[in-house]
Amino acid sequence: MNLMEKLEILTESAKYDVACTSSGSSRSGQPGGMGNTVSMGICHSFASDGRCISLLKVLMTNGCVYDCAYCVNRKSNPTRRAAFTPQEIADITMQFYRRNYIEGLFLSSGIMRNPDYTTEQLIAALELLRNDYKFGGYIHVKAIPGADDALLSRLGLLADRMSVNIELPSQGSLEKLAPDKSKQSILQPMGLIKERINENRYDVVKYNHAPRFAPAGQSTQMIVGATPDTDQRIITLTEGLYKKYGLKRVFFSAYTPVVEHSLLPALDTKPPLLREHRLYQADWLLRFYGFQASELLDEKAPNFNPLLDPKCSWAVNHREQFPVEINRAPYEMLLRVPGIGVRSAQRIVKARRAGSLDFQALKKLGVVLKRAQFFITCRGRMLEGLKVGEHTLLRSLMSGPELAQFQGPQVEQLSLFDDAELSPLPAAAALPAAALETAITAEGAAFDV
Repeated sequence: MNLMEKLEILTESAKYDVACTSSGSSRSGQPGGMGNTVSMGICHSFASDGRCISLLKVLMTNGCVYDCAYCVNRKSNPTRRAAFTPQEIADITMQFYRRNYIEGLFLSSGIMRNPDYTTEQLIAALELLRNDYKFGGYIHVKAIPGADDALLSRLGLLADRMSVNIELPSQGSLEKLAPDKSKQSILQPMGLIKERINENRYDVVKYNHAPRFAPAGQSTQMIVGATPDTDQRIITLTEGLYKKYGLKRVFFSAYTPVVEHSLLPALDTKPPLLREHRLYQADWLLRFYGFQASELLDEKAPNFNPLLDPKCSWAVNHREQFPVEINRAPYEMLLRVPGIGVRSAQRIVKARRAGSLDFQALKKLGVVLKRAQFFITCRGRMLEGLKVGEHTLLRSLMSGPELAQFQGPQVEQLSLFDDAELSPLPAAAALPAAALETAITAEGAAFDV
């Protein structure tokens, strides 16, 4: 098998991993070396499906000794197998970089023999790039759960970012669909990476030339739609990972059926892309808007509303906290108003020091009044002529693209003329259940992080 055939197979096998962010690392170019990174990350390009293609995203091998039911590379799946040597990985990366195809590398692998051997091969490839080729570009590498701590520590000194994929958000789902993995084998390397990053911060302060350990931090990925786990379970686990392990990002991947299995959705099931989108929106609220997972979902409403984004849904369900006076509301409350983002909230706080603001001023500051107008007052008054009816409110908060993506059986196209046929939106509409009809029926205990 020639090099191009291997490349075709192993890049195709790597496309289901979406954790390909490249931000957070800074390294200047060195004399005699090649490549560099900057703190804002490398330049991104996007394919038609929205996937990041600015990094060479490839597996070292798609052969795997594990038999995870959801994975196209599982050992029981009859597919073409290929493997790169460390030298081939280094050579291809440099050739692609010289042609300006890429600006960095995203390297993962199936499990060859055992986790330790696989990690040794990843280390060999990165050592060739860093030491022999003097490559200073961005490298994101997957840590292999179950590998020895010493090997993971060596790997982190060669990479900009490391990630350990949780894949499934509950212990029960993991036992059924990935019997070779365990909660402990996944969370242990996360803890090690966090510990090494914290130790390295002190080393860098004391010694100017101390090698940096995963300077861009660590991330993880969860598959959405392969199991009956609710959005509440996923977002609660996400919050716990941020707090306990200091993750930079948690990525969500809508499950695309690629293998036939009795415990998984049928092959003709569409990926739950809108659900993935809602989880990313909620993740943003956790990281930048001061929300807690328990505020967004609960046992009564365990899934996000497909017709309203999480922030709007929270505001509609907490109308007693609105309207807020734009000229007096604290910054934390401004962030909870639909239509007001982090930047516009900062601008409001700064601008109102010079005088009181009206609705025209808010528009100039970047506030989306179509949404915010129902939840704010300026100088003690709401927007002149505004009618705050239930249907008017919901129509203004719902966006066209989200309605177009939702294929739920109980949702119809909204009419512009016949209000009588409209009914108030429930607090949290159920997500489409078709993707879960053939999934496992027993939900396991959630990860305790």
